[in-house]
Amino acid sequence: MLHLSKRIPQGQGLAAALLRRAPSLALDWATRQKSRFDARLSSDEHVGVFLPRGHVLRGGDVLVAEDGRLVRVVAADEAVCVVTAPASLGPAEAAHALMRGAYHLGNRHVMLSLQSGRLVMEPDAVLGEMLQGLGLVVTEAREPFEPEGGAYGEHRSGHEHGHGHGHHHHHGGGHTHHHA
Repeated sequence: MLHLSKRIPQGQGLAAALLRRAPSLALDWATRQKSRFDARLSSDEHVGVFLPRGHVLRGGDVLVAEDGRLVRVVAADEAVCVVTAPASLGPAEAAHALMRGAYHLGNRHVMLSLQSGRLVMEPDAVLGEMLQGLGLVVTEAREPFEPEGGAYGEHRSGHEHGHGHGHHHHHGGGHTHHHA
């Protein structure tokens, strides 16, 4: 088994010719968030990925094997929900409707891909109904899911919580608040 243990974000500094010859590793979003997993390359070779914790893989990243071989990470097609404004709205109204939907999803800590004229999220029937209730159109699709990295970049702290679990924020200057 080939061991992949180093990540080069977006293949920075690597020659395009090297990357074209490298096998690819198509991974869904859930797998790209893990630091250790087994998978199969486009060449059908079995690989073990052993990366430092704290970062997610993005389509376009390059993994380096212990023997120096390169592997291109590809964001695999997966089930997603695409959120758009109704075609009957003008550009300003459509933009406002999408911003409103993004606000409500962000308030629920939903991972989102923000694209021109649409939001893309992981499938969730309850959230889909909420968005439809806001007047948005929700359709199912299969495409790569590349959510925003968030205000603090790609680094994952390991601090995660679900809905209904409280957490505190400390903002300096003695100001704190709690979300229940």
